[in-house]
Amino acid sequence: MGGPMTRRPVRWLVPALLVLVWLAVGGGLGPFAGKLAEVSTNDQAAFLPASAESTRVLEVQERFRQGEAQPLIVVWTADGRDVTSEQTGAATGVLASLRGTAGVVGTPTPAIPSEDGRALQGVVQLRPDLGDALGETLERIGSAVAVDGLRAQLAGPAATQADLSDAFAGIDGLLLGVALITVLLILLAVYRSVLLPLIIITGAVFALGLACAVVYFLADRGIVRVDGQVQGILFILVIGAATDYALLLTARFREELATTGDRFAAGRVALRRSFEPIVASAATVALGLLALLLSSLTNNRALGPVGAIGIACAALSALTFLPAALVLLGRAALWPAKPHPATARGIWGRVAALIDRHPRRVWIATALPLAALAFFAPQLNPAGVPLDETFVNDAPSVSAQATLSEHFPGGSGQPAVIVAPAGRAAAVEEAARGVEGVSEAAVVTRSGRPGDDPRVVDGLVLVEATLSDAPDGDAAQDTIKRLRAVLDAENGVMVGGYSAQRYDTTETSKSDTLLIVPVVLAIILLVLIVLLRSLTTPVLLVVTVALNFLATIGVSALVFTHVFGFTGSDASVPLYGFVFLVALGVDYNIFLMSRVREETVRHGAREGVLRGLVTTGGVITSAGVVLAATFAALVVIPLAFLVQIAFIVAFGVLLDTLVVRSLLVPALVRELGPRAWWPSRLGRTGAREESRELTTIPR
Repeated sequence: MGGPMTRRPVRWLVPALLVLVWLAVGGGLGPFAGKLAEVSTNDQAAFLPASAESTRVLEVQERFRQGEAQPLIVVWTADGRDVTSEQTGAATGVLASLRGTAGVVGTPTPAIPSEDGRALQGVVQLRPDLGDALGETLERIGSAVAVDGLRAQLAGPAATQADLSDAFAGIDGLLLGVALITVLLILLAVYRSVLLPLIIITGAVFALGLACAVVYFLADRGIVRVDGQVQGILFILVIGAATDYALLLTARFREELATTGDRFAAGRVALRRSFEPIVASAATVALGLLALLLSSLTNNRALGPVGAIGIACAALSALTFLPAALVLLGRAALWPAKPHPATARGIWGRVAALIDRHPRRVWIATALPLAALAFFAPQLNPAGVPLDETFVNDAPSVSAQATLSEHFPGGSGQPAVIVAPAGRAAAVEEAARGVEGVSEAAVVTRSGRPGDDPRVVDGLVLVEATLSDAPDGDAAQDTIKRLRAVLDAENGVMVGGYSAQRYDTTETSKSDTLLIVPVVLAIILLVLIVLLRSLTTPVLLVVTVALNFLATIGVSALVFTHVFGFTGSDASVPLYGFVFLVALGVDYNIFLMSRVREETVRHGAREGVLRGLVTTGGVITSAGVVLAATFAALVVIPLAFLVQIAFIVAFGVLLDTLVVRSLLVPALVRELGPRAWWPSRLGRTGAREESRELTTIPR
């Protein structure tokens, strides 16, 4: 009665328990994906660099109680006619009636006519902590400021913030639904199986539920920050990574099942052979994301740990739930398809044969076009996206700002804020007025009326400088640079405000990129050295993924300008694109080269790279298509930043998986031969006797 009868239940026990545990995780923690919005903030001021001059100005403004309000600009127009004095009086009256109402702080300004006489503007200060009540507050104010014969619009930071909140509204349901449906359709087409795509999707959803629960717990306690962008990227990262890891393990299970016919043996071998590359891949992405903690920008630092948590949960699901489910279902998981071993027939056999015959021609023919595309990378302008390009749809705050800029100086309602010692108030005001790009400058007074005594707090005064150009454009940032050059910061004068914050954010992003890029490359190189036990191949892989990134940025620069019509990109786009594309792109090279090394140990360097390409070609291509499609789902959020990130990652992943991993890397490794594995034993001992023709890949 001994062995087999008593051992058989034990074989089922572990996978059954793992599936039950994950079912409990999915049922208990799944709702947290919809609860992240409760601990999210879209307050852009919170993401400023801590040490920047504009941030220090904001701290001084809080002493004046200016930093505790969010300006809303009301602009009235008369449809091409002059505004009458009666209408001006009525507009001033409705502004005054807002004082003391819910959400409003201080006293609204009177209605100020434009020089052309066809528009009015007034500023209402709102509480910065309105949160979800901001939209309702703006609707109420929009109704209250109606004046007969005039069209009222709402502009300024408060209106922009409301539009941002609307852009992220429903992100958890819409984005997740689009991503999952896209992945499911691709998996159905690839596997031609009913159950397997559903198992993979279920594992990804379980991983997302666990990740969201962990992030919610940490964000609720103030340990990590979450905003709409971070939340959206977390969803995409987890779904994409979990699917990629699942594809690798599933392909190995299917291959082993076709060879052995034993689901348990196939599960053990698939897990053992896939464990190292999946862990290495997850480590490169997680550590690359954690490198964002070196950033001086709060939103970059926020993405680091949140993304790393998501990647860890994706790997955990792929290494526990998925193999357990595959073992329990066996061949039924693949129905109606049948498991079959990889062969040298088909497209990947032909690609391998081409590389085998002409490795040098192949890598030169792929490297040169990539280098040519990389030539255009400097054309990407990361100086920020102006407000009229921030939203890819028609946002009310954008059209209101356009109306405001048509009739008033571009910086109206969002002046540069200059902090100066009280004794230098008049001199600073005069100097600011003389700077090119400044329309008007005035000291903030105690009464709020021009010409009265300045308001002094802790020996400091504020001077507000209205810029001639739109506050979100390059011209305004140039004016900020001129102001800072004229006004000496060493003597206690600092320049802040909206335009200065954009300038400081752009400059900080540039310095962050110079710091974080080499750190990420070093992390990836170290992981590859440990995984592949070689120096030559890891260096080769890092160079190829860097070339792929530069080529992608070159294409993106052309597409953003000539297809999408963007005049620039957000300052964080190159850094985010680099971290995602390089860290995720190296995954496919890890999947490929870990298998190549395994086959090289058995069959020698030449046949090892060819067999590795044939056995992994289909699954890695499928994984690349899935990840590209998953990131493309970010376009459902109508923000230029996420549209640009979606394009960079989606295009870059496809370029990597179809060109770099399929042609460039195998051709280079084939040409190097055993030298690719220097200084490991494979590199020292050389290759075994190598056959000249690939046949069915044996076990």
